[in-house]
Amino acid sequence: MKKLTLLAVFFMLLNVTFAGGLLTNYNQSAQYIRMLSRNAALEIDAVFYNPAGLVKLENGWHFAFYSQSIFQTREVNTEFPLLNDGYYKGETTVPVFPDLYGVYKKDKWAFSLGIGPIGGGGTATFDRGLPSFEIPISKAVPALAGLAQISPALAVTGYSADLSFDGSSTYWGIQLGATYAINDMFSVYGGVRVMPSVNAYKGAIENVMLEAGGQMNPASAWLTGASSTVSGIAGQATTGANLMYGTATQMQPVIDAGGGDFTLAQLEGAGYIDAATRSLIEGGLQYVGIPQEQIDMMNFVQLQGTYNAVGDELTATAGILNGTAQTLSGTAGAMEDREVDTKQKGMGFTPIIGINISPNDDWNIGLKYEHKTSLILKNETKVDDLGLFPDGVEGSYDVPGIITAGVGYRGLDWLEMQLSYNMYLDKGVDYGYNVRYNSVGQRVKREIDKNYYELGLGLQFNLSEKFAISVGGLISENGVTPEYQSDFSFTNSSNTLAGGFMWKITDKLVFDFGVSNTFYKDDTVVFTDPDVGEYDETYAKTTLNVAAGISYSIF
Repeated sequence: MKKLTLLAVFFMLLNVTFAGGLLTNYNQSAQYIRMLSRNAALEIDAVFYNPAGLVKLENGWHFAFYSQSIFQTREVNTEFPLLNDGYYKGETTVPVFPDLYGVYKKDKWAFSLGIGPIGGGGTATFDRGLPSFEIPISKAVPALAGLAQISPALAVTGYSADLSFDGSSTYWGIQLGATYAINDMFSVYGGVRVMPSVNAYKGAIENVMLEAGGQMNPASAWLTGASSTVSGIAGQATTGANLMYGTATQMQPVIDAGGGDFTLAQLEGAGYIDAATRSLIEGGLQYVGIPQEQIDMMNFVQLQGTYNAVGDELTATAGILNGTAQTLSGTAGAMEDREVDTKQKGMGFTPIIGINISPNDDWNIGLKYEHKTSLILKNETKVDDLGLFPDGVEGSYDVPGIITAGVGYRGLDWLEMQLSYNMYLDKGVDYGYNVRYNSVGQRVKREIDKNYYELGLGLQFNLSEKFAISVGGLISENGVTPEYQSDFSFTNSSNTLAGGFMWKITDKLVFDFGVSNTFYKDDTVVFTDPDVGEYDETYAKTTLNVAAGISYSIF
């Protein structure tokens, strides 16, 4: 049975993302939520999506504020056979997911600032914990099955536990950069994103109970009591062994006197032993289950050997029982209430470059490369009963680089189109080890088979100079292997649909609204547990996103 302290590694793997790669939020404006394709944008949200295109804005100041409300559900359905219930549900609600942009444009130059949650931004709550929390506890029932052979009162038939977990992850992105127009066709961008990051984890394993004797008992106290009971039985076995050895020793003088080849009846008849001694020897053997018929046929040497053999067996049993008692005592400690309350804080830096190409007024192409973010987080721990979050210890949590490309068409007064492609360079990041073990009890490396990619198409229909509606679709395909997936941290390929509108209230003030819904593909992974063999586990998610915001320009 794996130690429950291993559960602490689950907290270190949590990631909460909503639209984008394994660790990156790509939903950074209301325009994106209503179109799902902005990599060739020439409006103010180009600060994030196409910063090299910002020189296409009019001279002056430009500001925007957007906020999203996000509702995500995660479901895990496991067929691990020892669990009471294999269905687990986690919910994440983000009432406010803000983005703030500012641009100053002057002739060939544009200077920009963008602030938003580039990763995370929400709290995942699992009221029942997760299978990985509960599986080690569920294994207690079969692991303790042998106690029933010691005493029926020690038969363990079930378990229960109160498990909970809240994990939040927020990686803020503060992006500063400058754009320069080489000529009317080409412009370039260089900038950096500062990423102050905080992970916060609170989890508890409480009220672990074992069912024995038809009632639920606090596991730690019951196991301590069972340890004492088994120790007592071991003591009785040791006493019995000593009695057997003592009787065998007392039989030796009869053998030395030449009575070893005779039965008890013959020895009594010849006067070697009296009736009381014969009854004592027979009674000891009958007590350990040897039938009288067998005793009558055995000679005295065989009877002595039987006493020694029973003594050896009782001695071995006592050793096994003492070992069982020690195991029960150690397991009792592992079944006590455990709590974790820790934060991890740190900061990373992301160099960003981009180029915008405008062959003519109808077409626009945006390209961008974000370098891998080297992110070091330091533990700030309040409570760590699991012993794996030492206060002050640092760890690496790198965010993969991204290559993006977009093509926009604005050749018709009534229609605008954008096609966008994102590739997340996941193969360049070490994602560490899974929380699960393979069939021989080794930690599993979280492998990436290919880079995650997204392909989005957005259409905006201009109904008038002041009002437009839009629709969008996005295909996302992850490149993770089954070894990457676990109940605690999984990713699903998905399809997303979106819609919304733009209202140009004045020449300087614009309102955007969008709604998107992501349809994730269920992913079933086969695990091999060293104790129960193969079983399936299915992961599912849903995400609904509602966004609104305004942009304002000072010409």
